[in-house]
Amino acid sequence: MVGMDGAGMAVLTALVVLVALVVAVLLLVQQRRRRAGLQERFGPEYEREVDEQGDRRQAEKRLADVAERRDRLEIRDLDPAERQRFTQQWTTVQAAFVDHPAAATRDADRLLGTVMRDRGYPVDDFESRAEMVAADHPEVVDHYRAAHAVGSRSGAANTEELRQAFVQYRELFEVLVEGDGTVDLRPHERTDRPSPG
Repeated sequence: MVGMDGAGMAVLTALVVLVALVVAVLLLVQQRRRRAGLQERFGPEYEREVDEQGDRRQAEKRLADVAERRDRLEIRDLDPAERQRFTQQWTTVQAAFVDHPAAATRDADRLLGTVMRDRGYPVDDFESRAEMVAADHPEVVDHYRAAHAVGSRSGAANTEELRQAFVQYRELFEVLVEGDGTVDLRPHERTDRPSPG
């Protein structure tokens, strides 16, 4: 630069370095806030995604995309009549488990799909459903995945595996339907037939 002496160059260099340092610190703070927000929103799903991706940045990018897609959806609560109708359907499916565990487990999966669709979740494929559940209910998404894995091979699963899958489906069903906690989905004590949970 013409007309700038050594002291002026030193000041300019120091300012450039200072600005670069401030930008770097701001980017680091922003990255940490984003990470903390994703960890809070996705809970254990955050670490599962990091393990699956093998790269924290890639996992965070994917989870941020899932969160953005979920936030664009209009998820609605069920009204009391819908809650009651779905609860009655669940009771019927649960009662069928005793005599037909594989069919009842498949029916539980289908009923969850119906509940999710009625609430506004995408139901095109299992992975899309699981991602949206992870964004809203990370505490049960692992159960949902495990249940679906057993349910998709229900012909080869034994009764205990099906029972556990059914219980896991019920956990998500309760979260999606129960809402304010007024619906009791636990079977009443019965001595004549065992329940799946």
